[in-house]
Amino acid sequence: MNVPASLARDISPPQPLKRRRTAGISSPAAAYLPNPNIEPTIVAIEAGKAKIDDHLSYFKNHLAKSHRQTPADVARLSISDFATLYHGNENEHGRHFVIHQHNHPRAGVHYDLRLQFSKTSSMSFAVPKGLPGNPNSKSIGRMAIETRVHNYWNHLIESASSKTGSLLIWDTGTYEVLPRKTGGRNRKGMPSPQTTDDEETELDSDEETSRKPTRTTGIEHENDKLITAFQTRYIRLRLHGTRLPKNYTIVMRLPTNEIIQHPTVRRKSRHKPLVHKIKLQSDSEAEDQVDLQNPMSVPGEEIDTDTDEDVQTRATNAYPGSTNDIGSIHQRHWFMQLDRQNSGFVVDDTSGGKVKWVRGPDGSGFEPFLVRGRDYERSVVTGRLAREVESDQGVYNFVGRAGWMGIEH
Repeated sequence: MNVPASLARDISPPQPLKRRRTAGISSPAAAYLPNPNIEPTIVAIEAGKAKIDDHLSYFKNHLAKSHRQTPADVARLSISDFATLYHGNENEHGRHFVIHQHNHPRAGVHYDLRLQFSKTSSMSFAVPKGLPGNPNSKSIGRMAIETRVHNYWNHLIESASSKTGSLLIWDTGTYEVLPRKTGGRNRKGMPSPQTTDDEETELDSDEETSRKPTRTTGIEHENDKLITAFQTRYIRLRLHGTRLPKNYTIVMRLPTNEIIQHPTVRRKSRHKPLVHKIKLQSDSEAEDQVDLQNPMSVPGEEIDTDTDEDVQTRATNAYPGSTNDIGSIHQRHWFMQLDRQNSGFVVDDTSGGKVKWVRGPDGSGFEPFLVRGRDYERSVVTGRLAREVESDQGVYNFVGRAGWMGIEH
């Protein structure tokens, strides 16, 4: 009987195993090294788990791939103009702003206003209901809650993940800081409906003077004005955006009895939540009110979208790469209001006893607008809705926090 050649050998000792050749890997450890040819994901970059050198080129490329066609009446900024705007402010005196719509799974829908104050860093405020757009609204005020100092390159981001929700660019442009003027405000510092929006009391003026940092002589850039206004707790801000109307101006101030909401332990309760309202004193019966019925803006809760922060970030209130050298405090509650006069509105003298703001005789002011939330608001850069940003990033069946309603009165 003939034995096959494969069996015609000694059983012991066994032959050494042949090593499998692997192309391009010099050692087993090399197989685990990062591959420079594989582009990192947006989520990894946003979370700081991946580093890139040219953020503008990276995000410009991704945004261009996500472009959507929209109706002619939808405000849009071309990708090239968007990149030019960002690059033009990439310096120590940049004055770029962005408003992100954030559809967060826990904090819910809110709008993040980020204002560049240096080459690398931006202050950030979470506005639960979006910016005010109706000069005659009964709820003209908004809460603006300080969050972490962000990197300037965060202004470029549109992203989504199941953990953090979706982020889209609601508006972007440059800002201008207007002076704080003196005149006839009530002692609470808020404008009376019978006066104008750019007036203040002598008391407020004295408080501002006592807090104001010493300035150096010479040209004062807009970002320097922003830092000064921020540190004196009163910002009159004009936003030159794509979606926002011409000369759109808001006032942001920090109340004397400032609220700093620290993270709290949530406890189950059988009692119904209380409805909180902050009443702002005025000279008329029609007081401006900040309605804090929304759970996101009740002083018992915080808008904190950061779940994986390191100790250094919490200690400095700044994400790695940015610098908090302006004294930003996490979860500090500011009050935001539409500056009606500086936005171009005038008081209608023919409206009888009720104060009514109308567009100026020269056409100044704007038609009222509403911020309608994630199902309606589109990115000014890509034209996407929140759900389209999510699907583009492979996030399906995302369930956001329910109950968000825009201010329609």
